[in-house]
Amino acid sequence: TYPLPEAQLDRFMFKIFVDYPEEEEEFRIIKMTTSPNRPQLTRSLSAPEIVELQEIVRRVPVADHVIRYAMRLVRMTRVTKGEPPAFIKTNVSWGAGPRASQYLILAAKARAILDGRHHVEPSDIRAIALPVLRHRLIVNFNAEADGVTSDDVIMKLQGYQALEKQVAALKTELEKLQGDVDAAFQARDAVPPGDAAALQKAEDKSRAVEKARDLTSVQVRSSPDQPEP
Repeated sequence: TYPLPEAQLDRFMFKIFVDYPEEEEEFRIIKMTTSPNRPQLTRSLSAPEIVELQEIVRRVPVADHVIRYAMRLVRMTRVTKGEPPAFIKTNVSWGAGPRASQYLILAAKARAILDGRHHVEPSDIRAIALPVLRHRLIVNFNAEADGVTSDDVIMKLQGYQALEKQVAALKTELEKLQGDVDAAFQARDAVPPGDAAALQKAEDKSRAVEKARDLTSVQVRSSPDQPEP
């Protein structure tokens, strides 16, 4: 055997690591395969039944945002396309292609059925990301020298994707707080002259909202891989 080129590896849906068997498992393997007894095989599924199951998997609905979630994960592995995270540029020489997204969705559909669900969730994509992506993502010499594997990169990428979602939520909250700050200052300016109590109340609200906005802004700026404004 010899290492397959990237185009050939890409045709395999999964890359699954099979470790050594446990001691008792190995004992049974040796005992069964070295005896004169021949096991009687029984067919579990016919060819038409397998095709029917494949069609059932394809009929599982998947929302557009889940498809985009899978696409985003795959597209972030491409060093020369879009804006990949810094650790991708440092450790990856070749990213995953469209087949990766196709197999992420198909595998996620099958997992949803096995889990008793009739729809695909982002958790299904995360659960099968390693076996689908590990042979499609080629690490560079720097990564190999540092002992970084494709599995390490994929797991870090999933963490980055979760962080992206958190940062997006913080940015949305920041926009809302900025609107609240503007409204608070407008309310303060509208307080009638001489109404000290109302003015103090408006001042306190303005400072509280402004402080919440500033704290959220710090959280956004301090998030990894987030550019300074």
